[in-house]
Amino acid sequence: MQILERDIKLARNGDKEAFTRLIKAIELNLYGVARSIVKRDEDCADAIQETIWKAYRNLSSLKEPAFFKTWIFRILINECNQILRKEKRTVSSENLRKEQVSSFDTYENIDLKEAINHLEESLRLLITLHYFEGISLKQISELLDTPEGTIKSRLHRARHFLADCLREPNERMISNES
Repeated sequence: MQILERDIKLARNGDKEAFTRLIKAIELNLYGVARSIVKRDEDCADAIQETIWKAYRNLSSLKEPAFFKTWIFRILINECNQILRKEKRTVSSENLRKEQVSSFDTYENIDLKEAINHLEESLRLLITLHYFEGISLKQISELLDTPEGTIKSRLHRARHFLADCLREPNERMISNES
């Protein structure tokens, strides 16, 4: 973490190579978060590109180097939301499933990926930020301008949904009612 903070300080003083190292260190994380919001690779690329540009231009506004990752995720989330607002596109769930690819794709994670993709967007974002990006609940609360209790409640709901989706087929509850 000290190397990261050193690069942030160097980048704030105009060192472009230090900024490049910072972005290289988190590029997959940026993609994972963007992908959890906008889905299409083209939109992810646009959001990430705009995020990097805004982060570079405004790096001096970052008060605490330790919060660089949270700060840049906030910029990214805002960019992704702006893309969604601009496009207001509707995608059928079948087309959405065909487009889904994630930075945590492995054969073992297919069921988990599929379950996460069935979450509503806000819950999918929380799961991505907390479990895949390691951001604390307090930081997510600040990042999304949402009370921490609400974040905890939503994560609880998302975990229960995922647990239901990931049960073995013979363990899933099947209603016999018509």
